[in-house]
Amino acid sequence: MHSTRLERVTRIEQTLNMHRIVMTDLEFLDQAEQLLSAVEQACDRINDESEADIDNQRTGGMITLTFANRSQIILNLQKPLHEVWMAARSGGYHYRFGEGAWQDTKGQGEFFASLSRYASEQAGMRLVFTAA
Repeated sequence: MHSTRLERVTRIEQTLNMHRIVMTDLEFLDQAEQLLSAVEQACDRINDESEADIDNQRTGGMITLTFANRSQIILNLQKPLHEVWMAARSGGYHYRFGEGAWQDTKGQGEFFASLSRYASEQAGMRLVFTAA
């Protein structure tokens, strides 16, 4: 059986309605603010619960994490691209929000797992960053 053009268009429209394709600027800013706040809260928790000494400075959409050895991780919002960029000793990474989490745009994993890994490497001790 062959479907008509109208049936195919209807199925495509239904599929598009079920899945959001584009995030609005306001949605991005809301999700990005939650991410940056979670990073700040995680730094406070880590400093309270461990020997780690992470200084976190926030200026607008950018957070600089400075470790005891003076190495840094910089998180920066890229508003036009709806991305969060992370610069660590190991390299630069881009994250986009989708399906409930910030994922690396090159398939290298979830933001908080990556931040935990890179921060642990730079601090020389196990550090865990979480969204909540």
